[in-house]
Amino acid sequence: MTLQLQKLWPHNLTLTTRLVDGVSTALLLKSVISGRVPAAKLVTHTLPLSEAMRAYDRFGRAAREKALKVLLVAESQPLRLGPPR
Repeated sequence: MTLQLQKLWPHNLTLTTRLVDGVSTALLLKSVISGRVPAAKLVTHTLPLSEAMRAYDRFGRAAREKALKVLLVAESQPLRLGPPR
């Protein structure tokens, strides 16, 4: 991705980057639970739990598979992505 900083400066933006770790997990969970971040937009692939190894393979090729979050679901449980009722 190429950023054209001269176009961003007037917008008073803050860019933050980091490797994946647990520091921002609590904030992300709060944002999903409140509905501010729609969970359905984070999940790019959903597979049954019985296909866990396939899910790991897919996430191992995340860039090529365009996998952001791979969700494993129990076959007997309905899938619901959204804030709690």
